[in-house]
Amino acid sequence: MGVEGNITGLQLLSLITSAGELELSLAKVEIAEPAADEVVVRVEGSPINPSDLGLLLGAADPTTAKTSGTGDATVVKATVPQVAMKAMAGRLDEAMPVGNEGAGVVIKAGASPEAQALLGKMVAMIGGAMYAQYRTMKAKECLPLPDGTTAAEGASCFVNPLTSLGMVETMRREGHTALVHTAAASNLGQMLNKICLKDGIDLVNIVRSEAQEKLLRDLGAKYVVNSTSATFMDDLIKALVATGATLAFDATGGGKLQGQILTAMEAAAVKTMKVYSRYGSTTFKQLYVYGRLESKPIEFSPTFGMAWGMGGWLLFPFLQKIGQADAARLRARVAAELKTTFASHYSKVISLQEVLQLDNIAAYAKRATGEKFLINPNKAG
Repeated sequence: MGVEGNITGLQLLSLITSAGELELSLAKVEIAEPAADEVVVRVEGSPINPSDLGLLLGAADPTTAKTSGTGDATVVKATVPQVAMKAMAGRLDEAMPVGNEGAGVVIKAGASPEAQALLGKMVAMIGGAMYAQYRTMKAKECLPLPDGTTAAEGASCFVNPLTSLGMVETMRREGHTALVHTAAASNLGQMLNKICLKDGIDLVNIVRSEAQEKLLRDLGAKYVVNSTSATFMDDLIKALVATGATLAFDATGGGKLQGQILTAMEAAAVKTMKVYSRYGSTTFKQLYVYGRLESKPIEFSPTFGMAWGMGGWLLFPFLQKIGQADAARLRARVAAELKTTFASHYSKVISLQEVLQLDNIAAYAKRATGEKFLINPNKAG
């Protein structure tokens, strides 16, 4: 069932030089024999998440991308604007592997019973360097997937599912009762909508088009507001009055939307105040930024009283904070509902070589809702 002999595979690398240039290339990597507690996985699916693009492309301008070479020897180069170089200081002149999560079949296993039990199994993984044909992992770090699960179905079972569950868990732990979510028609947003419907939680979905409104309403979403509508603020306030949502998770990370959400929360809270206060309501309002779909700075005027907070939220620090037992509970739910609540959808499946094609770079660099790419590193280029 396993593969004998030495294995060599391709791995995608991202390099930003001190001269201000991004270089993407494929490197041949020899895969060592697994240790007793390790397995070697043939990676057959790894998504391009927004968090992956931060490492894959860095601060480079994708419109400047040019290619040289062909096939496995293709190299992509793009310019990193000088004003963005300071933010890249920690990774300069170091070729870095990319890809947070993935899935594939275990083709080699170490001597331990735990590793041997995974041989031939489809597993999901998280831990970086997944844009590669083969990945060596500790057996205990692999999530065995139910029989009949494909790599495409299991490839995205960590970042988006655990992030959406983490949002609900944060809501409960911090004493809120309902949620607001931006970029809500994304794969992650659809998962969060399904969770909230199943768990009886009110969710206010903020989208950017009528098509996205329809998509979510067709999935059963009750509260959907369009940020491009002339009545956006009125619609948002009505939804917040109806739900009492005082916690928001924002994927855009720039512009005026964050302040608009807090302002609308305050307007909803003021409607229930019995005594006027020049300091605003005492209802605490929290907004977490967990993504940067918008590169502009966050702009807001504090017109939402004094009881508010704005900060960052990341999945991995959150999982560390809640501890192994609760993190395992969330993972178990993902595995149980992988083909329903946590099903992912992809607009295109590409090979490692196709990751380097300019038309694909232009497409996935847009981070457009509904345009999620899946890499199959073992797909023919």
